[in-house]
Amino acid sequence: MGRFLLLPALAFVVASAWAPVTFGDPQATLLNLGCSQYNATPASAFIAALNSTFASLRANLSAAGSGGFATAAEPRAAAPAFAMAQCRPYVAGRDCVACFDAAAARLRASCSAAANGGRAILDGCMLRYESAAFFDQSTLPGNTQVCNGSAVEAGGFADAARALVADLAAAVPRVPGLAAAAASGGVYAAAQCVETVGEGGCAQCLNVAVANIDGCPPNSDGRAVDAGCFMRYSDKSFFPANSTVDLAVYLRSGKSSHKGAIIGGIIGGVAFLFLVGLLTLLLVRRSRKTKPRKGDILGATELQGPTSFYYHDLKAATNNFNEKSKLGEGGFGDVYKGLLKNGKTVAVKRLIVMETSRAKADFESEVRLISNVHHRNLVRLLGCSRKGSEFLLVYEYMANGSLDKFLFGDRRGTLNWRQRFNIIVGMARGLAYLHQEFHVCIIHRDIKSSNVLLDDDFQPKIADFGLARLLPDDHSHLSTKFAGTLGYTAPEYAIHGQLSEKVDTYSFGVVVLEILSGRKSNDTRLEPETQYLLEWAWKLYETDNLMALLDESLDPEEYRPDERSSPQGPLLLMQQVECEAKHPPPVHLLPRRRPYQFLSSRPGKKHCM
Repeated sequence: MGRFLLLPALAFVVASAWAPVTFGDPQATLLNLGCSQYNATPASAFIAALNSTFASLRANLSAAGSGGFATAAEPRAAAPAFAMAQCRPYVAGRDCVACFDAAAARLRASCSAAANGGRAILDGCMLRYESAAFFDQSTLPGNTQVCNGSAVEAGGFADAARALVADLAAAVPRVPGLAAAAASGGVYAAAQCVETVGEGGCAQCLNVAVANIDGCPPNSDGRAVDAGCFMRYSDKSFFPANSTVDLAVYLRSGKSSHKGAIIGGIIGGVAFLFLVGLLTLLLVRRSRKTKPRKGDILGATELQGPTSFYYHDLKAATNNFNEKSKLGEGGFGDVYKGLLKNGKTVAVKRLIVMETSRAKADFESEVRLISNVHHRNLVRLLGCSRKGSEFLLVYEYMANGSLDKFLFGDRRGTLNWRQRFNIIVGMARGLAYLHQEFHVCIIHRDIKSSNVLLDDDFQPKIADFGLARLLPDDHSHLSTKFAGTLGYTAPEYAIHGQLSEKVDTYSFGVVVLEILSGRKSNDTRLEPETQYLLEWAWKLYETDNLMALLDESLDPEEYRPDERSSPQGPLLLMQQVECEAKHPPPVHLLPRRRPYQFLSSRPGKKHCM
């Protein structure tokens, strides 16, 4: 089967055909379709596991009382597969199964047989599969709107549509089943969340959906689609009259009688005190038995969103963002050292993001994604705060600062060969995680020595990953609006905008040369003639004199250049980097990753590290 390549930013293809909806049909109009560009391995095992999950989904949807929602997984297979299907609450029974069949047929026809992810969103249902678990995802980059129909000239239609979808967004997270349909003022609307995202994830996803669908009125029909929710409004009914829900019941927040509130407050207070006492006792006993985990900063744990900080607390922690507290500055914003009330030292980065609803939604979505990145060679995002157009990111603090200070700054010459070798390997591991091992492929786009921080043991941690798409147009490093730094950026990206993981690999290679030589990539003060580091390294390579590249401050006793079998040999290391650059692994051998999130998507273009 053919491979479907994704468009930039949208990551979906929007269908142009629109069919009228009638009750009793599966509402199989295709809205969005996305396929991963990468294949799972081994392909035969993944295809078998995927077929099994699809069969399980269909059987569950066909069963009475399924509620139109099902998940299936083959986690123990040689190539695991996970799948989910959900029908709209007003599409049930045989119509639900028919919609599922239509979605499955779309995916099978458009995606490679072993593509490690795909998603089809139809009016009546959605179907998604991947090679890694995704059931708790609510909103992801790539969420979008689908506006259809002609403008409705009737007065008040646009306002009525916006009001109704806003009410749905507020009510649906509290509705059993996380789905509801309603009608008001000549507008018909429905909203639905994936059941596995819970109330909080549903509210977050629908808030993004409201912002997306807001641009559709006065069009007669509008939809918003995302990983964990769906929203639609229309001037014509697309669901049976008996499918509506009284939203007023769920929009009320505690408007009970005064007497009931008092009684409820007393009972709730007693219960709360009891629970607090019980939890305190349990925590005390647990703390006596176990020690806190190393690196568990501020209580942050995996698979959770970032901690929300009060803006005034971070302002106080950085002494009102005093210049004396500044650790550095760059294209993504200034960084300040901060001391929190609990005594923890953190690094606070100030970003200026366009003050629009879309920008704020993108920021929150990206930050939530970044906060779940956990690797020993990547700087940990602990939390965030927002005030107007100013966004603050709170990171773990790196006492030794950035790598460039040890290579060409005031601490130049203090790194020995073993430390430099470990920094190179650690950087490679961090990039491999971002490109291949995290559930979303993240391309850094600005790898450089100043973006590599060192902890107390001189272990490297890459900073600023995932921030490139948040950079405002007028804050980019170049007028061409790409995120990168001259001297480190791959030519195909800087000149033509071609973006893939190779962009980071190129920049990584430049930093490796800086680590080995102790010279800046853009420093032209090289003898015997003025030239850049890359130019000099290439001439040394052509003359078979690569050892002249090594930093003179290195102790020759720490390495043996002639020992080709030793991983410590600088010559072997440079040959390995050169070999990897010339012979990248084929696309089908790369590990699994999620679809829809790849930042480069030119037709026919392959991605490799």
